[in-house]
Amino acid sequence: MRESGLLTTPIGITNTFSVGVVRDAIAARSADDDAWSLPVVGETYDGFLNDIRAQRVTAAHVESAFAAASSEVAEGNVGGGTGMICHEFKGGIGTASRAVGGHVVGVLVQANYGRRSRFRVDGVPVGELIGDRVPTPSRAGEAGSIIGVVATDAPLLPHQCDRLAQRVGLGIAQVGGTAAPTSGDLFFAFSTGNRGLAAETGELTLRMLSDGEISPFYDAVIDATEEAIVNALLAAETMTGRDGNTAYALEPDLLAELLRRS
Repeated sequence: MRESGLLTTPIGITNTFSVGVVRDAIAARSADDDAWSLPVVGETYDGFLNDIRAQRVTAAHVESAFAAASSEVAEGNVGGGTGMICHEFKGGIGTASRAVGGHVVGVLVQANYGRRSRFRVDGVPVGELIGDRVPTPSRAGEAGSIIGVVATDAPLLPHQCDRLAQRVGLGIAQVGGTAAPTSGDLFFAFSTGNRGLAAETGELTLRMLSDGEISPFYDAVIDATEEAIVNALLAAETMTGRDGNTAYALEPDLLAELLRRS
């Protein structure tokens, strides 16, 4: 993608040991298509709740995901986010978006990272305030990763998309993420503002937002990332997985109470 500047397939998001099967399933869907493409798959590790070495994700799950694809994106314990833990609460998939002028910037995260002691919402140290009111998993600590995918309909070129992707990390920092040594954080941004760029011959027409107008898009990515992480936490439900391991959800009423008091 860095070489071509083109995103040619849907983006798959799964757990660490299922990248291969998800990649293969995406590739197989385009087997009858002569167009060049490279499947894109990201992962985070869910071995605390999931029997990850059993590799239970199959091509059928990928097909089901395609069949269920909708503009109404599910959040929490769904898809690749099913077994994830975030700031030592049950984590998963979260989304948020912002309008910038006549365009939209959307962010999707698979949140599986962070210490509770650093968790903040709107600057409030809610992780510290919660204390032991919500049990921490026996696998306490900040091990894990987060995937952040930015999508926009603004006409951006690849180097501008790279800049948007970099701002995902700033949104994570606002919630309390530190990119721990074991984190394999992955940030990616794409634009739908230019189409038909894979032609092998002829001149192509490109549209580009001027760099002088791109700062509001940076703001949008940072704010939407922060909200998407919180949404992932609030949509998630307490889950008990392999060996009786349990990750407890952050209840919306508890978060609202702490924010009112602060």
